[in-house]
Amino acid sequence: MKDLYTQTAFDCSKLITKTYSTSFSLGIRTLNKKYHESIYAIYGFVRYADEIVDTFHDHNKEELLARFKSDTYKSIEEKISLNPVLHSFQEVVNQYQIDLDLIEAFLISMEMDLSKKDYEDPEYEKYIYGSAEVIGLMCLKVFLDGDEKKYQELLKPAKHLGSAFQKVNFLRDIKSDYDERGRVYFPGVNFKNFSREEKNQIESDIKEEFKQALIGIKLLPSGARAGVYLAYIYYSVLFKKITKLSPEKIKTERIRVPNGKKFLLLIKCYFLHKLNFIVA
Repeated sequence: MKDLYTQTAFDCSKLITKTYSTSFSLGIRTLNKKYHESIYAIYGFVRYADEIVDTFHDHNKEELLARFKSDTYKSIEEKISLNPVLHSFQEVVNQYQIDLDLIEAFLISMEMDLSKKDYEDPEYEKYIYGSAEVIGLMCLKVFLDGDEKKYQELLKPAKHLGSAFQKVNFLRDIKSDYDERGRVYFPGVNFKNFSREEKNQIESDIKEEFKQALIGIKLLPSGARAGVYLAYIYYSVLFKKITKLSPEKIKTERIRVPNGKKFLLLIKCYFLHKLNFIVA
């Protein structure tokens, strides 16, 4: 049983997840309960780091992120933090032996967001790895609970899934990223002249990553499979909506999947998982 402070720290991460992300919260609810608190803690950590670089415009973001980074490593080393988000996160890192390299890669990507506006291929891949792929790998560490052989087997599919999710996010948020932050993540893409050919090439890349990711989803422990599959289906539906739209359309509005549709997807995924019938 967790002590009262640790339990309230995990409760804070749960509240953050539910407040910031309907889709992620639904996915966690579909996981076996033994995973819930740990995945909430991971989400709370990455959400607040992202909040620093994307939202706190009236503050010194570089200083805040540097402090957050220092406090993160100190909490992992000392196994305690007075920041409840970091306290719950360090509990998960220490329990599941999450590699510090994954955390460092994530924080480097957050640092890149403070200064980078346009990305070339090497930087693009580095950013996607740190901002998305490593988060999937952290969750995979929790799901497999020390099974290193299985972790190595599922490492590449997990990276493909995180990468596909992030690229869909880039397409969905291309307007806000450019208008609010001046960022264009896709290499060689000029926002003002974003062409159908460029969009098709990006979508082809995402389709292949979804295909490779599904192979790994089918091999996850049963208690984790339904939740990850739900996230896969949700992003697949969002992606299909985006593929049907012109570049001009996604440059003018943020594409969404309504909450009602998300609940229907949850029910569908639950029954497909119970029937052991996972499809693209």
